[in-house]
Amino acid sequence: MTEKKTIITISREFGSGGRLIGKRLADRLGVPFYDKQLLDRIAEESGFSKEMMQEAHKKAKNSFLYSLSSVMGTRDAGPDSLSLNERFFLAQFETIRKIADEGSCVIVGRCSDYILKNVPEASHIFIYAEEEDKIRRAVQEYGIPEEDVRKVMKDTDKARANYYNYHTGRKWAEHQNYSLSIDSGFAEIEDIVDLIIQYNKVRLYRPEYKK
Repeated sequence: MTEKKTIITISREFGSGGRLIGKRLADRLGVPFYDKQLLDRIAEESGFSKEMMQEAHKKAKNSFLYSLSSVMGTRDAGPDSLSLNERFFLAQFETIRKIADEGSCVIVGRCSDYILKNVPEASHIFIYAEEEDKIRRAVQEYGIPEEDVRKVMKDTDKARANYYNYHTGRKWAEHQNYSLSIDSGFAEIEDIVDLIIQYNKVRLYRPEYKK
């Protein structure tokens, strides 16, 4: 059996442990892991400020203002007519496609499931959990103060959803956009990693993938 390139994208609700799952998955597979490292690389290759890109993403929690700022380009055609938010996304798009072309990897967030939707080797995973499970993890593992956790969770997921919905024309967290959705509240991280690895093997080696 020929070893295939393995690309896995992880989208996640805040507090679901998606980043931890992605990191452990990359370690188990022995492939590069891109989370905060992805933003570093986008900044390095595009010349945009990492801090500016982070700030733009945070502003997406207000969908109207983000949409307004994203359409404020010039009337001229071409790259110079794009808003700053659109240029950030284009740089992100190009970097993620380049990473996927380079080989196997695990990528967390940044609309990577959409950007790589037509890449046959890519499996797209969505990690979610019930609210109490997410709150417990956010407090115990992320160190979020208990009195702030619900607001942080709501604002973070709202920004992720608005950013994703605006740039992809799809709906964040909608199951049709992912290969596999997993409730992380009912399993340990290692068990979830095992499940993703096994699913990915079955998916990549199904008959129509054999050449």
